[in-house]
Amino acid sequence: MKLPAGKIPADLLQNVVFKHLGIKRKEVILGPRVGEDGAIVEVGNKILITSMDPITGALERIGWLAVNVNANDIATFGVRPTLFSSCILLPENSTPETVETMCKQMDTAAKKLDIAIIGGHCETTPGITHPIVVGTALGITEKNRYVTSGGAKPGNALILTKGVGLEGTAILATDKQKLLERQFSKTFLKKAANFYNRISVVEDAVQAFEAGGVTAMHDPTEGGVAGGIHELADASNVGARVFEAKMPIRRETREICEFFKIDPLQLIGSGALLIAAENNCEDKILEALREHGIEASIIGELLKEKGKRNIIRDNGVTKPLVRPLSDHLWKALKQR
Repeated sequence: MKLPAGKIPADLLQNVVFKHLGIKRKEVILGPRVGEDGAIVEVGNKILITSMDPITGALERIGWLAVNVNANDIATFGVRPTLFSSCILLPENSTPETVETMCKQMDTAAKKLDIAIIGGHCETTPGITHPIVVGTALGITEKNRYVTSGGAKPGNALILTKGVGLEGTAILATDKQKLLERQFSKTFLKKAANFYNRISVVEDAVQAFEAGGVTAMHDPTEGGVAGGIHELADASNVGARVFEAKMPIRRETREICEFFKIDPLQLIGSGALLIAAENNCEDKILEALREHGIEASIIGELLKEKGKRNIIRDNGVTKPLVRPLSDHLWKALKQR
C-alpha cells in the first residue's frame, strides 16, 4: 500500500510507530500518542514541553513557518515556547543566499516570539528537490501548569480562533501566485499571502489558558480543521458535533479553495486554535481572546459517544465529519 502525502494514517502510528519507542523512563509524563503534538518530560522540579514538526509543503516562508508551527505545538499546552532548534536539508542546487534567507526568516520569527535558537544542523542532501526544515521547539513550565489535547470532556464547548485554512491559503497565494493570477487580482492575492502573519497561536493559547476553564487545546495543521477536530477527539476519547455555519472561513480562503476544487476544512490550518472549554467558561475565554484582538467562535460541542463525529451543514443536514486521508494542500500544489 502506497502511503498518502503528508502525515501517515493514525492506525499506522498505533500499530507500528508506537510499538517501537525504546525503553520507558519515569521522567516521561506524556509520550507519543494519537492527537498529541508534543511530549511532557519532568526535569527536576520543572516540566519540559517539547515538539517537532517539518515544513515540507511551503517554499516562500519556510523558515518563518518552521519556528511558528513548532512554537504553536508548545503553546497548545498553555505554555510559552522559549527554545528552538532546526535541521535544514537543502537540494543540491542551493546557494549560500538560500541558507541566509531561511536563517533570516527563522531569526525574525524567533525574535517576535521571544524564542532563542539554540542549535541544529544544516546540510545539502542528495535526492531532494526543495528545502525541508525540521524544527524542534521547547517550553518550560511548573508542575501541573499545562493542558493536553487529551483532557477534553463530553459537554465541553469547542471554540475555534481566527479562521479555517489560514496557512494553506497563504502558501497557495505565494507558491501558486502565477496560476492564481489568471483569476484573482494581485491585491486579493497579497491579502491572502498576508495570512502568514496570523499563523502564530501562541497568544491565542496562552490567553485562553490564563482565562481558566480550558480542558484541552489543539492546533489544526495537516488535515485542516476537520483533521484537528478528529485528533483532539481521538486524544480525549470523545465525539463531536460542529456547525458549518459557525466555522469562520475568510473570503480569500473560500475563493482560492473553490479555484483549486478543494475543501477548506481539509486545508492545512496553522493560525487557528481549537479550544475545549468547561461549561460556563466559554464566555470568559472568548472575552480574554477578544481583549487581545483574537477573533474566536464557538463552533460546536464534544460528545460522550466517541464514534459520533458529525457536522451540521448550512442546509441543516447532518453529515459525518470527514477524516482527511491527506491534506488538500497537496492536491492544490499538484495543479498547473
